[in-house]
Amino acid sequence: MTEMSESQIPIRQKGQSLLLRWSWRELWQGQLWPVAVALTLIIACVFALASLVVRVEKIMISQGRSMIAADLVLRSANPVSETVLQEARQLGLTVTQQTSFGTMAFSDQAMQLVSVKSVASDFPLRGELVLRGGSQTQQQVKPGELWLSERLFSLLEVKTGDSVAIGNAELTVSGAIVSEPELSFNPFSQMPAVLIHESDLAATEAIQPGSRVRYRAYFNGDDALLKQLQADVVLSPDQRWISETTQGRTGEMIERVQQYLSLTLILVILMATATLVLTCMHYTASRTETVAMMKSLGARKSFLWRWLARQLGLLFVIAAVAGLSLGGILEWLLRLPLRDVLPEPLPDMGVMPWIVSLLVAVLVAIPGMGITLWRLLDAPALAVMQKGMLATTSAARYLLVLIPLTALLLWVGDNPMMWLTLAGLIGLLGVLAGLGLLLVAGLRRRRWGAAMTLALSRIGRSPLVTGAQLAALTSSLMLLAVIWLLRTDLLEDWQQTLPPDAPNVFALNISPTEQQAYLDVLDRNGLMRSDSYPIVRGRLVSINGVNPRAETTATEVQQDERQEGDESLRRELNFTWRETIPVHNTLVAGEWHLAPGGVSVETGVAERLGIKLGDTLGFTVNSQPFSATVTSLREVEWRNMRPNFFFIFTPDVMVNLPATWLVSFRVAADQSELVNQLGRDYPTVTLLDLRTMATRIQAILQQVSLSLSVLAMLGVCSGLLLVLTLLRLSLSQRQQEIKLYRTLGASRQRIRATIWSEYGLMAVLAGGIAVFGAEALVAALIKWGFELPVTWHPGLWLVLPLLSVLLILLIISSMMKQLLRPLGR
Repeated sequence: MTEMSESQIPIRQKGQSLLLRWSWRELWQGQLWPVAVALTLIIACVFALASLVVRVEKIMISQGRSMIAADLVLRSANPVSETVLQEARQLGLTVTQQTSFGTMAFSDQAMQLVSVKSVASDFPLRGELVLRGGSQTQQQVKPGELWLSERLFSLLEVKTGDSVAIGNAELTVSGAIVSEPELSFNPFSQMPAVLIHESDLAATEAIQPGSRVRYRAYFNGDDALLKQLQADVVLSPDQRWISETTQGRTGEMIERVQQYLSLTLILVILMATATLVLTCMHYTASRTETVAMMKSLGARKSFLWRWLARQLGLLFVIAAVAGLSLGGILEWLLRLPLRDVLPEPLPDMGVMPWIVSLLVAVLVAIPGMGITLWRLLDAPALAVMQKGMLATTSAARYLLVLIPLTALLLWVGDNPMMWLTLAGLIGLLGVLAGLGLLLVAGLRRRRWGAAMTLALSRIGRSPLVTGAQLAALTSSLMLLAVIWLLRTDLLEDWQQTLPPDAPNVFALNISPTEQQAYLDVLDRNGLMRSDSYPIVRGRLVSINGVNPRAETTATEVQQDERQEGDESLRRELNFTWRETIPVHNTLVAGEWHLAPGGVSVETGVAERLGIKLGDTLGFTVNSQPFSATVTSLREVEWRNMRPNFFFIFTPDVMVNLPATWLVSFRVAADQSELVNQLGRDYPTVTLLDLRTMATRIQAILQQVSLSLSVLAMLGVCSGLLLVLTLLRLSLSQRQQEIKLYRTLGASRQRIRATIWSEYGLMAVLAGGIAVFGAEALVAALIKWGFELPVTWHPGLWLVLPLLSVLLILLIISSMMKQLLRPLGR
């Protein structure tokens, strides 16, 4: 009965079942499982990295948008047109407004210059506004309320419930502003803040013709709708869009984080792809005889394709399940170091990492596996008897490379960072391989011991194979060095945003008669302070007799940023004069105050306006014109929160102009009362307390530092995986040669010494060349990609060759017994 049942099973179905079982055995008992492992690692790494990239980017974007109180802000010197606001509402965007201006606030006992912000009840759209009135807190301003900065309570000598006059309006103090989302890096634009509701603005009557008023419109909504609004609105010259990537130095930080995340992801994909290609080539070499035997027994290519397709299908399903599971665990492990700084709840990573990881695996596998497997199926039947016989196959298989390249073109687009990286890698691969071969050729001309002579002979006998191995090993070491060095350079640059000794309080408008007494108070209390600077506000009006504003206006209309122009031409600047260059500035051209009537110019504004040494600049201060000759150019780090200036004059130029003084100093957390006392003792001095902003920036820097460190470690692990795979496959190919050496009478010790010599030499060469390549590529990326000053890394010249040698020692030590096993038989 059983035999009858089996005879009724269609032969085709039995064949399919047999083919499936065979494919399963081939997958695990053959040589295809390393390919499955490589594909699993690609999916896991890409999933983990993409997940963390998505979360970090969302966190950074959220932080950046919190600092501008919305997804997008329109800044204007005039009221924002109702047409713009109506269009935004029609697009489905959430809209609110703010009007801000400087004025005097009066209490019964004192007065103080303040920055009044008139906002609606729905302000802010992003971030957190915390207002405390008595024991209650709230997050929005209501009609009839007046909220003061903490410092104003002592400066105005008021408490909650007292009256304060803002213009012609008498308002009752509702409480204190604990924190507000909007932050500025410009200490000269900050005054103690006062919040009122927009319905109370008219009652103040503080805005009069000629008043300096700033208007902002805030928009929240989908990014596509925000871009559409920006495209539809034609801005006037006094208007500017502000987003999380354009908000001063914080915007630069966020943009560079995104660049680094994308760069790390593509480098990890490249290294994982190389791992997959190497393992697949090894599988093809090990299965050529099997395919040739099947062909000699009558198997058709269609049958072989089905046989291989089932294996690849099983392989991809297993790799996908294992890779996504491993990737989820890896992503969780990667977040562990960040648990103290990541917000709760975490941003949702969405479906993008799932899709990207599987799509990348497919795109990588098509050429990485397809080219070599295509050649495998073209293996001739005669390869059974003639080992190493090459298949004649169509060059069309190389067209498979176009599939991932097309996807890469669509993904990278016009990103110059990616193209710079890819172009540099392609060029460096050829250079590094050729350099390695030249070094080997030079070494072969000298006399060496027997082991080294055999090793050099082995390396020089196959220059193409040796060049490929050197290029692969060198590029692997180089890529992991690039990831780590970029992380190090970026973090060093960002740490300058807020150094440990950065000042957090600025004192402005110090009269000349009070200057020395004010400095004495700071010194008696042991506060770390800057030099004091005289300040005169004025404008740049001409360069070599030509009005720069008139020249730039015509071209600004052609630019995306036309509404902003150059800030040095659009507003009054803070001028100062000194005998010596500030210690935190760097002279890059000319000589400091070579002659009377000179001015030193910051390099950024000089580059933007085309200012050169020897140019004559015209200025006005309170309608008084004067001129100065450019004697030097200075490099200024604007992010260090120290007093910095576009123009620093020789003292003789401005000696007759009335000036006030500026000094910055650092206050500890327990010295708040000292700040309040300074405000009471010197009521005419404007104190700008930046401690809240500094705390916020430090939190962002901590997130950035830990995130980049974790991502860099993942990139380094991918590079190490590629190096280990490369070495293991290369060593496994030596077994046949070792048999030949043994047949010719070579001893174990001689063979062991030859292996150590060959791979030790390759390790030193690869490590040394990788250092050169990494320094060159990082320098190019830093200079033209991230636009930062280039620095060199002396420690890398020791660490990378040492790491290369250690990896060689590890792999050879683990495989030496296996390599020498045939000798004992």
